[in-house]
Amino acid sequence: MKENEFHSGEEFVGERIEPLGESMRVSDMVRGQPGVPMRFRWRGREYAVAAVLESWKSTGPCRSGSPEQYVREHWYRVRTEEGSEMRLYCDRSKRPGSRREWRLYTVRPAGGDAETPGA
Repeated sequence: MKENEFHSGEEFVGERIEPLGESMRVSDMVRGQPGVPMRFRWRGREYAVAAVLESWKSTGPCRSGSPEQYVREHWYRVRTEEGSEMRLYCDRSKRPGSRREWRLYTVRPAGGDAETPGA
């Protein structure tokens, strides 16, 4: 699965989420990746991640003209404790010293219906 592929029952969201507390997954950070938030707030509601189902990276060319490729975003497909599947990503293209931004890209509600949780 990639960031621009949509699957049955999945709805595009594209909104910022707020990681809560110290809930970042340490095993990601040990590998030099941003730790996926295991708890976060979206549209005023808290969600807890029960499982990380998949992870991948998107890359892009160096912005100063070098032929090197750099990681732009870290992507995670997660299942929440309520059973929804969500794709989250961390935007690494922020300037040094600025806070990393986490976004919810898509959601597939528990049970696969088309209604978005928290709407």
